[in-house]
Amino acid sequence: MSKSKSHNVFISHHGKDDDKVQALKHRLNDRGYTIRNYSVDSTKHKDGRRPSDAVIQRHLRRQITWAGTFICLIGKDTHTRKWVNYEIRKAYLQGKKIVGIFTHGNNNVELPEAFKKYGGPTMGWNSIDKLGEIMADKKFPVENPDGSQRTPIYTMAKVKCNK
Repeated sequence: MSKSKSHNVFISHHGKDDDKVQALKHRLNDRGYTIRNYSVDSTKHKDGRRPSDAVIQRHLRRQITWAGTFICLIGKDTHTRKWVNYEIRKAYLQGKKIVGIFTHGNNNVELPEAFKKYGGPTMGWNSIDKLGEIMADKKFPVENPDGSQRTPIYTMAKVKCNK
């Protein structure tokens, strides 16, 4: 497969799942996808000082803006993370494609509350080709962690109101 065009993504995740972010980026790269990841991961840590919540919120909003696809890595404790829920809500408000990917071995874990409300399709760890189709605007499948089809939790339509 030849290299495809670059895809800007934001990968929301629990900080302890950072190794999965790196693995996902490598797997996509191995499949020919050039990924620009705008989320905060171990490759972008600074001096160890924690900024204020307001600074973190501003940074996350800006980074999500640059992403065409918002990916939420769903692991055992992802649903407990306040920043993951914040990121999902911001991605929804910005009209991003929101995709959930279950990390390897986490087939029966709880979805973050914001993902239940605003999320799009979920897929298993081995569905890299389907993720590529979503990023390229070709397909938007909804499936269980094992790859079988599932019914969306919520069906939503966005309505733009004129003032």
